[in-house]
Amino acid sequence: MRLRWMLTTLPLLAAAPALASMTGGSSPAPPPPPPQNPAPDMSNKDMSLDASSRQQAERAYAEAYEQITKAKADVEAGKDKNAQKKFKKALESAQEAVHLDAKYYEAWNAVGYASRKLGKYDDALKAYGTCLDIKPDYAPAREYLGEAYIELGQIDKARDQLVMLDHQSAAEESKLLKAKLDVWQAAHPDSSSTKAASSGQ
Repeated sequence: MRLRWMLTTLPLLAAAPALASMTGGSSPAPPPPPPQNPAPDMSNKDMSLDASSRQQAERAYAEAYEQITKAKADVEAGKDKNAQKKFKKALESAQEAVHLDAKYYEAWNAVGYASRKLGKYDDALKAYGTCLDIKPDYAPAREYLGEAYIELGQIDKARDQLVMLDHQSAAEESKLLKAKLDVWQAAHPDSSSTKAASSGQ
């Protein structure tokens, strides 16, 4: 059983370094995790099916990461139409992953990310929310949620996410979100939100 587990997860683990970030180095993204369940007890068909679903979900999640990585490369090369196609494929794969395993919080984070890149902000916010309902201390999703709020102009909500990241001692994600907020603040020096934040912090 242990050998079978290693053989099914080895391709995902090998792909992890290439899929290290969803935002081109601006934010950390989780690598596809190894199965959280032990090798299934073959005497219990339900457990075997659950393990199979998880393995399929992990493959779908890895495919979403691959498409996101390719889409980012297209964006950097100015190939926006190609990028949009890949983000759509990424979204489909991430949605498949959460359909197979509704508690797969990393996959919900990927749904949120791909949705946001496609301009589907309602879907992105819901997906990030689901991810954080499952794992409230999942810092990458909280940082991405903060980015979504910045993009929507909801700066107070973005700052709330920064406060939560600071409380979690998520230094890297906090630094990234703060940098995005600083860029927004520099572009909007007369904002009442900016003034309130400056006087309150």
